[in-house]
Amino acid sequence: VQLQASGGGLVQAGGSLRLSCEASGLTFSAYTMAWFRQAPAKEREFVAAVGIGSGWKRYADSVKARFTISRDNPKNMIYLQMNMSKPEDTAVYYCAAAKGFPSIMTMVAPYDYWGQGTLVTVSS
Repeated sequence: VQLQASGGGLVQAGGSLRLSCEASGLTFSAYTMAWFRQAPAKEREFVAAVGIGSGWKRYADSVKARFTISRDNPKNMIYLQMNMSKPEDTAVYYCAAAKGFPSIMTMVAPYDYWGQGTLVTVSS
């Protein structure tokens, strides 16, 4: 199983960025998909998750109304549209996959697979 995240880079505060994650080696439509992030010297934290059929989405309070998660099952892809970026959004962003419905989707433990991460830097 591989999760390949891409799209990170440098963006000014208030700007937009779109992250992508391509999954392979798993039955993509059977997995809840999520984005987490980890800033320097901080723990990895939940950003957003999307259900198997995109029937539900969840967001961390810190990104609600600014970020949008989506998935394209035929392409085995998930996306994170980041709008109105803030310097505190600076982190390495990871995509993750959990079989079915994770018991506590905001925690790291229930997720079975992780991508390698893509760095997002928001300048002030």
